[in-house]
Amino acid sequence: MNYNKKNVTQVDVKGKKVLLRCDFNVPQDKKTGAITDDKRIRAALPTIQYLLENGAAVIACSHLGKPEPNFEKWVKKQTEKGKDPAELTEAKWKKALDALRMEPVAERLSQLLGKPVILADDVIGPDAQAKAAALQPGQIMLLQNTRFEKGETKNDPATAKAMADMAELYVSDAFGTVHRAHASTVGVSEYLPAVSGFLIGKELSIMGKALSDPARPFVAILGGAKVSDKIGVIENLLGKADKIIIGGGMAYTFIKAQGHDVGDSLLEEDKVEFAKKMIDDAKAKGVELLLPEDTVVAKEFAADAESKTVPSDAIPAGWQGLDIGEKTREKFAAAIAGAGTVVWNGPMGVFEFDKFAEGTRAVARAVAASGAVSIIGGGDSAAAVEQLGFADKITHISTGGGASLEFLEGKALPGVVCLQDA
Repeated sequence: MNYNKKNVTQVDVKGKKVLLRCDFNVPQDKKTGAITDDKRIRAALPTIQYLLENGAAVIACSHLGKPEPNFEKWVKKQTEKGKDPAELTEAKWKKALDALRMEPVAERLSQLLGKPVILADDVIGPDAQAKAAALQPGQIMLLQNTRFEKGETKNDPATAKAMADMAELYVSDAFGTVHRAHASTVGVSEYLPAVSGFLIGKELSIMGKALSDPARPFVAILGGAKVSDKIGVIENLLGKADKIIIGGGMAYTFIKAQGHDVGDSLLEEDKVEFAKKMIDDAKAKGVELLLPEDTVVAKEFAADAESKTVPSDAIPAGWQGLDIGEKTREKFAAAIAGAGTVVWNGPMGVFEFDKFAEGTRAVARAVAASGAVSIIGGGDSAAAVEQLGFADKITHISTGGGASLEFLEGKALPGVVCLQDA
């Protein structure tokens, strides 16, 4: 995959209307709709400010949540969740859509920019088109939630063309969505010159180099709940990394693959053979594969559960592993020390429970102290690093959970492939 894509500074934006795909999919308070974390909005500011300062008129767009723009499909999905179909009225559907309108995003973006953000009532309808037509250089408008359009997630050409017709240039700056071929992430590039913003440029530069030409030793740390979520990543990194550290719930499938009982720990029985093969492949390729030596086990999955530390090959029946033990923390930290590049995706234990966050905390501390080019691949590991106070010591925290995972798998990301090569 070519990571060298043209960015916004390499094209003339003066006097042009620019369709800018952002990732404004921010968390909100369920009762009030207030934004509870504006990090993604702040991350878009450098590209927005560059465009405005260089004489562009900005038409920003993003999805927010998972609205269902089709009433019948909404009823079907709610029914599958156990809701009574008789109570699923059109009024309730509209209320669910209204909860995902872009007003709170426009308000917060306006505050951060210190200037008005014009908000459209639709995505490609008459209001959006009229406001886009009237937009002047130095002004910014925001389209309604792109997923209010039925054609968005289907990458419908008519939807993409209607969006593209409002602008003269497309700038993609939503890394968290580039693994999805939607109308606003890929389709519009069929009708407009397409380049990256600063955020995607940074992701491609740092993560691309880590995979194609890493400073060595290259240490990959993989955690999280399931092996099945990381199959592609493990296979791809086995050909690139010098050391692979396995922690989190997925480690117990590897421990089982070594012939040990794992008690009530998380286990994917159908992935045991895969884990055996990965252990063998690592040996054959000279890659050091590190697994937990000891485990913090608990009687139940609870924040205050009775717990103890046991060897990983001696997890008692009725107990479940919720974190890596002290010996493993030291072993993993020693493997991370002196690394040239560290890529980390997935926590080492149930870090949401403070009692079982020590493993993740120890790894975060080791990565922060390593002096390596360190990359956290979004999702839970990014949340853990921020929650535990090590974010400012990390070279790069990816803004895309699913996208960063597919990036680490070596998959071609459709929202990147469609951008012009530099």
